[in-house]
Amino acid sequence: MAATAFVAIGSFAASSQDVAFQFDPKRSTVNFTLGDVLHTVHGTFHLKQGSLRLEPASGRLTGEIIVDARSGQSGSGMRDRKMDREVLESERYPDIAFHPDHVEGMVLMPGKSSVRVHGIFSIHGSDHELTVPAEVETFSDHWAATLHFAVPYAKWGMKNPSTMFLRVSDSVTIDLAATGVLAQP
Repeated sequence: MAATAFVAIGSFAASSQDVAFQFDPKRSTVNFTLGDVLHTVHGTFHLKQGSLRLEPASGRLTGEIIVDARSGQSGSGMRDRKMDREVLESERYPDIAFHPDHVEGMVLMPGKSSVRVHGIFSIHGSDHELTVPAEVETFSDHWAATLHFAVPYAKWGMKNPSTMFLRVSDSVTIDLAATGVLAQP
């Protein structure tokens, strides 16, 4: 869910100019893990697009990250159709989005940093406040980030696909590995 993501950006040390983070969907991955009593299901979603703008002095972060809800693949066509139609209802809710509003922490330029990104996670027609820990590495012209978090989908109003004989967890774990170009707008 991308989470979607969600992305990891913080205040740049010794910089007062805004910074733009453009995502590279082809080089970014959104993986999910859902546990059940017999085995663990692993799968992927596709990042549609993402771009963010950071105001380093205030920590304000604007923009959006969008994941294609219809792109979920777990290796089982039957399971994926059920996820698409009954859990995500992606015909009705085709996008999963994250709209960050601020970051906690500082990202070194260049360097590695740990930050927390706060914003609104939109899935299945509902908005949910979310703070995501993130590991960020910046370079002179590009960046990379990894995030790991849980989405309590059942608590957020989506159907749990459990059956009488197959019981799955009420939350799904998301791992986002994102990369892209870095620029000053």
